[in-house]
Amino acid sequence: MGILKGKSAVVTGSTSGIGLACARALAAAGANIVLNGMGVPADVEKERSAIESEFAVKAIYSSADMAKPNEIFDLIALGENTFGSVDILVNNAGIQHVSPIEEFPAEKWDAVIAINLSAAFHAIRAAVPGMKRRSWGRIITTASAHSLVASPFKSAYVAAKHGIAGLTKAVALELARSKITCNCISPGYVWTPLVEKQIPNTMVARKLRRDEVISDVLLAAQPTKEFVTAEQVASLALFLCSADAAQITGANLAIDGGWTAA
Repeated sequence: MGILKGKSAVVTGSTSGIGLACARALAAAGANIVLNGMGVPADVEKERSAIESEFAVKAIYSSADMAKPNEIFDLIALGENTFGSVDILVNNAGIQHVSPIEEFPAEKWDAVIAINLSAAFHAIRAAVPGMKRRSWGRIITTASAHSLVASPFKSAYVAAKHGIAGLTKAVALELARSKITCNCISPGYVWTPLVEKQIPNTMVARKLRRDEVISDVLLAAQPTKEFVTAEQVASLALFLCSADAAQITGANLAIDGGWTAA
């Protein structure tokens, strides 16, 4: 029997990458899943049905826009109405824009803050009342190494991820006696299909070999010179849902190949 048998989880930004890996890890442990995110409908349905068939749980999908608070509220309500509860919330949806501060479009700032920071607030706000009624809950947000350090040209992303770290601490303190934990995970560079697709363009732009792009550009800040995998992040998320992690709350857990230790 899985450690999360009878529990239900909402995972935002879970049609690919870290979010999908988290959804699959929680499902493998017995949790019913609400998937959320963008993607080709046929591809999303393939992942949804695979979760059901591989792990013998229920999985549903919502295309809720994480920039719209009313749709976030409806996402949580969908999980509660379908499964009877939302016991686990994984805030993973995120976007990025890179630009010098003086050229950073205001609308891009607003979008990054909305999806990377405000969406987590709205989802937590919607999920906590049900968790309190059941005296159990796990809130996990994907932050980033950029919640602990900064990089140039990523002002909105760095601001949002630092905000996630602060939001995590504030919520954890509020819920400390409710048997609800709130933590964030801060990955370094994670290997995803999107990253792989970026390598050829970077090779051309910087006149580097593939191995040089990986070591000297993508992994420049990670002392191990190895990518974090989505499955490693998902395994940490699953551990935070376990009984062994019941006293871990308000933590920002780095999984970054030593990036933030330097």
